[in-house]
Amino acid sequence: MTESWWPVLAVIAVVVVTFVIGTFGVRVSRTTSDFLVASRSVTPLVNASAISGEYLSAASFLGIAGLVLTYGVDMLWFPVGYTVGYLVLLVLVAAPLRRSGAYTLPDFAEMRLGSQRLRLIASVLVVLIGWLYLLPQFQGAGITLHALTGAPSWVGAVVVAVVVGVTVATGGMRSITSVQAFQYWLKLAAISIPAVLLVGAWFRHGAPVFAAGDWGTPLSGYGGRDYPVYKTYSIVLATFLGTMGLPHVLVRFYTNPDGRATRRTTLVVLGLLSAFYVFPPVFGALGRVYTPELAGTPAADTVVLLLPGRVFGGWWGEALSSLVAAGAFAAFLSTASGLSVSIAGVLSHDLLGRTRRFGDGVRRFRIGTLVAVVVPFLLALVAGQLDLAQTVTLAFAVAASTFCPLLVLGIWWPRLTVRGASAALVVGGGSALGAVALVLAAGPFTGFVGALLDQPAAWTVPLAFGTAVVVSLRTRDRVPRATSAAMVRLHAPDELDLRR
Repeated sequence: MTESWWPVLAVIAVVVVTFVIGTFGVRVSRTTSDFLVASRSVTPLVNASAISGEYLSAASFLGIAGLVLTYGVDMLWFPVGYTVGYLVLLVLVAAPLRRSGAYTLPDFAEMRLGSQRLRLIASVLVVLIGWLYLLPQFQGAGITLHALTGAPSWVGAVVVAVVVGVTVATGGMRSITSVQAFQYWLKLAAISIPAVLLVGAWFRHGAPVFAAGDWGTPLSGYGGRDYPVYKTYSIVLATFLGTMGLPHVLVRFYTNPDGRATRRTTLVVLGLLSAFYVFPPVFGALGRVYTPELAGTPAADTVVLLLPGRVFGGWWGEALSSLVAAGAFAAFLSTASGLSVSIAGVLSHDLLGRTRRFGDGVRRFRIGTLVAVVVPFLLALVAGQLDLAQTVTLAFAVAASTFCPLLVLGIWWPRLTVRGASAALVVGGGSALGAVALVLAAGPFTGFVGALLDQPAAWTVPLAFGTAVVVSLRTRDRVPRATSAAMVRLHAPDELDLRR
């Protein structure tokens, strides 16, 4: 902990800039389309920056370094998986999803299979996944302010909740697009500049090394030594396939003008994420040299925040710590904003929109934003301290077990039926969410059962795909009549513009 006001000023600066940039979006946001998809007018570079800004969450900025510090090089599967997930998204989903003309994932489900019941199931899952992903953002904000200033953990959560709630409710997608694009470049500067200087200091100190042990051994047993190979492959499956099922990621692709722009956006995202993920492992490795006492403790996630001050000291260390604090808060704000927009969009468009009691689309969106932010904020206050990267990976596992089968089979397999898709969402989502609930409520568990619950994607994803295929084949006489038209719409060249 530092007694300096520099980190506080850095956080305040990020908050102020967020509000200032967000006001531009407020001035031009007028219609429901502005609030939900920025009127589908975002260019590939801006959209890629915004996607990268919201995707690089607390787990990316703080959690990966903490995992590398504690467990070693096999934790590099996390940044690799987070990035490769966009390659899978590019190949299988991005362009067809944009051509669908949907506003939300439930929109796509109904467009493809024509079922209100399936739409409702998808809506509930979007909200649950979003809340599960928002929880570590609020907790990460609390960790950051507490580590740097000694403030109670709830203070950071309050700051993020208020800033995100106001920005999203007043400007929607149009507002947060510019904010998130700016925050990506801020995060890249905040993580890369200190990392380069820390490596230079490490060489200047004679390149000291940490004790060998088994720290750098692949598959050395993340989360304990029980079934490390299974856990590693489960992490790979969750991160590779979970990206395409994250609501706050997919909603950004609806903002591109067409499928071609969507593909270009995804390619740029791959480059931007690759540039960022070079640096968090540097903090983890150097943390093993300069702050080894943090390894294996709840404070491991703070290594990015504390390492510059430990290595440099004085005003220079405080300045670098403040820069890192600004980047960390940008991570919480941008990811929480994207999640709030996706949850609010589903709540307003798919749940509150089922009745006229809540007014027009803009008013429903603002009510949805309030619900989207308040529920995970309250959970963050009452929940115990969570491993940031672990919690986010559980959200990936749920997404991979639900929307990945719906999207992949819905786009590429014309024999998918409503019952097959519904069964996959219920079985995959129920099993993954059940594992998550047990881990968060009563974990950690040990042995084979503990490994299955700790990293469930390796069995829940095949279970969901298998359920969809088997049930669809058994109900093959109930393939929706509009399937052929839907498949043409998803795969036709953009020049035909079949969305209307």
